[in-house]
Amino acid sequence: MSRYAPVNFPDVKLEGKFWHERLETVLTRTIPSQHKKLAEYTILDSIKLPSPPPPLRFPRHGNGFTVQVFWDSDVGKWIEAASYALAHRRDADVEAKIEAIVDDFEKAQAPDGYLNCWYLGREPENRWTNLRDNHEMYNAGHLLEGAIAYFRVTGRRRWLDIMERYLDHIYSVFGTGPGQKRGYDGHEEIELALMKLYYLTRDRKHLDFATYLINERGRQPHYFDIERAEREARDPRQPYPFANYEYSQSHKPVREQDKVVGHAVRAMYLYTAMADLAAELGDAALKHACEVLWDDVMETKMYVTAGLGPSAHNEGFTHDFDLPNQTAYAETCASVALIFWAQRMLHLDLDGKYADILELAMFNGALSGLSRDGEHYFYANPLESDGTPTRWDWHTCPCCTMNVSRLVASVGGYFLSAADDGVAFHLYGGISTEVELAGTRVGLREVSTYPWNGDIKIHVDPANPAAFDVKLRIPGWSEGAKVSVNGEAVDVARAVNGYLTINRTWTRGDVISLDLPMPPVRLYAHPGVIMDAGRVALKRGPLVYCLEEVDNPGGRVQRLKLPRAAELRAETRADLFDGVVTLKADALAIEEGDWTTLYRTTPPTDEPATLTALPYYLWANRGQGSMLVWVPEVQ
Repeated sequence: MSRYAPVNFPDVKLEGKFWHERLETVLTRTIPSQHKKLAEYTILDSIKLPSPPPPLRFPRHGNGFTVQVFWDSDVGKWIEAASYALAHRRDADVEAKIEAIVDDFEKAQAPDGYLNCWYLGREPENRWTNLRDNHEMYNAGHLLEGAIAYFRVTGRRRWLDIMERYLDHIYSVFGTGPGQKRGYDGHEEIELALMKLYYLTRDRKHLDFATYLINERGRQPHYFDIERAEREARDPRQPYPFANYEYSQSHKPVREQDKVVGHAVRAMYLYTAMADLAAELGDAALKHACEVLWDDVMETKMYVTAGLGPSAHNEGFTHDFDLPNQTAYAETCASVALIFWAQRMLHLDLDGKYADILELAMFNGALSGLSRDGEHYFYANPLESDGTPTRWDWHTCPCCTMNVSRLVASVGGYFLSAADDGVAFHLYGGISTEVELAGTRVGLREVSTYPWNGDIKIHVDPANPAAFDVKLRIPGWSEGAKVSVNGEAVDVARAVNGYLTINRTWTRGDVISLDLPMPPVRLYAHPGVIMDAGRVALKRGPLVYCLEEVDNPGGRVQRLKLPRAAELRAETRADLFDGVVTLKADALAIEEGDWTTLYRTTPPTDEPATLTALPYYLWANRGQGSMLVWVPEVQ
């Protein structure tokens, strides 16, 4: 198990243009606009428990379910994102909004500690009767994460105290003791929140309950069968639409699971908590299960953008190599959750393969969910579009909105980790921080324009000369990396598991130079991914690229073909999105002008064209138009 732990994000200052701009957008536009939407859609009103409750904003489906049952979680995630924002810049108005929400939750809390506004306001007699479908523990998990974040930033305990009273109630209801329900959540989330609370308080009861939830999952007789029989005796609504419990990863005990199945976000949250527990408990079987499941995702189920889940039906996985492009679901939340899991796996072994995926998901699968203006979103992230999809300003299920904002607001926490005798850099992009190493304070400043350029400088400034490790991640996509310290070359071939360790006595003014060449490359999919046969994806550094119609005028981008011998050229565009790097190549375009019938016996003709690609995360920021990641390749 790794001795390294992430440097807390408030201690990491984002100085590079890329992430600083994204952070400022989230602080100044995303978080305020999200609060307005929570009010506009009456989500904030729902926690005031009006009596009688108003008609449902979103009526029940045919199975009796309505998205309003998890509105509490949306409020909790907004508090978490807003709290992270406060860590960067205190804002009295934001703090007042959080305090007002806490007031409402405090008033709503039942005398026994129970706190779920849907049940308290609409069906208090049915508390804890449908864990399979109705998100009570999921809601509690997101409220708890919000309370932890708010406490860490402000030191105010009221919200955290409210949630700890709720947890005491939950601990009294569920467990293996006499009279307790042996239940667990249908939508995992509370497990990883409990681990965060344990790290904050070191109170063993939180670790124990997280362990109980992980160990109980999938045990026979199945709890969801037990509660269903009890529930259907009273109310037959909400039949289960799936053939088994793979949807919620409760089809078998977690240590026996070897294929990633079901709802993608639920799976990623579960595996995140499993990795946390494996590290905390030294549980080799749980660690092994995490590694087997990780390999299954990487080898058979992940989009080239680090998107997860091809199917809208279950918001998740189907079968190996099923990765359709135009109908890809690839929920923003799933890529955000993959980042959580990758970070936990990274701190089990400090293996660069986990950091590679963390970075891939960060720059592509997750960041694509947030518009440049910070107020529009994608829930699903297809890899091909006919021009129909547009970004929306809100959603009936707005989970992805706050998920991406809380990620960006806390992104500094993913850059580096520290141990007593070393520091490890996982990401690059321009940051500064101070850490305690080898008994002295060490200032660290990484300077770069990453991800646009791989020329990186790291300034190491210990208060006193000290010997410690500096570990540099050499990305798996990098070839020909060069490293030097104060101009003296370091052998990159000594890197182990993607990290180059430099151990020396460091003194103030030492500078590490890291050069990561970023030539554009072509990626090819496994032959089992039949959707991508004969096609190629373009990538440069950590960024996956796509073709957008606005950059390739003349019709839909699906008409373009890339010759295998065509050179890919990187071009800096200062005029586009405040400065990006695009890719260009000589290409062919199918001529459509002479086509007058639906079918004909003569093949279409090709005409010369220039192909322009931009980073995938930026698509759909300039109006509607076709888009393509996997480009047809010709000899």
